[in-house]
Amino acid sequence: MGPLQFGMSPAGVAQALSVSGPQERVGGPYAQEDFPDGVKAFYDAGKLACVALDAVTGPQVFLSGFPLAGSDPQWGQQFLLDHAAEKGNWVLYTPDDSLSLTDLGVLLRSQQVGAARLTRPLFVKEEWLDSQYFRDHLPLEGASG
Repeated sequence: MGPLQFGMSPAGVAQALSVSGPQERVGGPYAQEDFPDGVKAFYDAGKLACVALDAVTGPQVFLSGFPLAGSDPQWGQQFLLDHAAEKGNWVLYTPDDSLSLTDLGVLLRSQQVGAARLTRPLFVKEEWLDSQYFRDHLPLEGASG
């Protein structure tokens, strides 16, 4: 898998993920493409604006050695708070008790998996994290226009 960068076109995202295209495209005001292995891409005006990883089937990503996908949400939040205190990151809570390190573009949501809740990382462009609407509604799944 190659690096994903905000502003990429849908074709560029597919190429970076080493796939011919998404498994599914979802219409609405913000185009959504669902890729294999629990990766969802969201576009604003045809450019990549957010990547959401599934807590279980998505790829594992780490921040300073901590697994952001599939962890206990309380541990995830405490890790982000500790990381922010150590590195001087900007911390922002959302109304659903998610936590974001806005300067890194990381938003840590939780996802219900059976009887458990697990962390689900989202990587979000700065303008969307600066917007209360997007912070409160990401990952925009099923958004209709």
